Amino acid sequence: MNPGICNAAAMSPLAVGDLIKDRGLPKAPDRSARRPVASPAPSRVGIIGNPRSRRNRHVSFLRKTEGEVLTHAPASQQELAETLRDLAARRIELLVVDGGDGTVRDVLTAAPAAFGAELPPIAVIPSGKTNALAIDLGVPNEWTATHARVALAAGRIVTRSPVEIEREDGTTLRGFLFGAGGFVRATELAQRTHAIGAFGGIAVGLSLVGALAQTAFGRSSNPWRAGERMEMVDLESGKARESDLYLLLGSTLRRLPLGLRPLGDNAEGLNVLAVEAPPRLLPLAAPAILAGREGGWLQRAGYHHCHDVPAFRLRLGGGFVLDGEAYPAEVVTIRTGTPIRFVTA
Repeated sequence: MNPGICNAAAMSPLAVGDLIKDRGLPKAPDRSARRPVASPAPSRVGIIGNPRSRRNRHVSFLRKTEGEVLTHAPASQQELAETLRDLAARRIELLVVDGGDGTVRDVLTAAPAAFGAELPPIAVIPSGKTNALAIDLGVPNEWTATHARVALAAGRIVTRSPVEIEREDGTTLRGFLFGAGGFVRATELAQRTHAIGAFGGIAVGLSLVGALAQTAFGRSSNPWRAGERMEMVDLESGKARESDLYLLLGSTLRRLPLGLRPLGDNAEGLNVLAVEAPPRLLPLAAPAILAGREGGWLQRAGYHHCHDVPAFRLRLGGGFVLDGEAYPAEVVTIRTGTPIRFVTA
């Protein structure tokens, strides 16, 4: 049975594609458009920082921001919500997030309740362990709030649409890289590499090697090879498909760490890779997938790429991961979110 996530017209009977079809969604706005913006006064810039982020642990967070702007380091989700409401009331013109992908996820998840439908431009200072969003935006490691203010004044702004995951309790998470099945186990491996001092691309590489080794050399009963039962439901037609998947990976990012391209031709919107379990021809398929290959023999072997995927409901036997954070098994709705403006270098 196919996972049911792509456009059926473009796939063979063995492919995933007869569930979610290409709806001819309206063309997305130009992601590279740059508009000149007046330089904001210091009081109109707010920073939300995570002192626990890797690069912030051994510096004074308030000193790092040089007292130029409204600086906050909320210690809980409630404090984060209160901080964002305060910044919204002050009508800030730039929101700086100093932390890793998890900090960005938490801010983007909470921000709409404070700012409404349109968030202020956001700048990311990459202080975390992997910083995938910063890599996609081309933000250097040495970036600061001052650099971000200069970039905003110069109009260096692009847009990215987050992945929105609506949970059973009605809350909506917003991030940029989600996965289930083998991706959850690979994330657990990544956490172990962080514990031994490996970060960024090194951590990604070590986790990838470990995941492939667990899969390639494991027995048929190995949970990596056996995969996980998932049900996907097309929200427009109501059609559903159940499949055992080795891996489900999705993102709206255009570039990933180490230049890896597991999502193939990253089109606008949500791009997804679904791999049937057990994975076939893995020693041949893995290098091709990571290099951005898709379709053809890969598709026939059970490696399915889907682009600009519309909203779908996903029932998981196991949990899922969004930007490095693991969540329990449940039924979630996944869609492409409203574009957000980001300041770039």
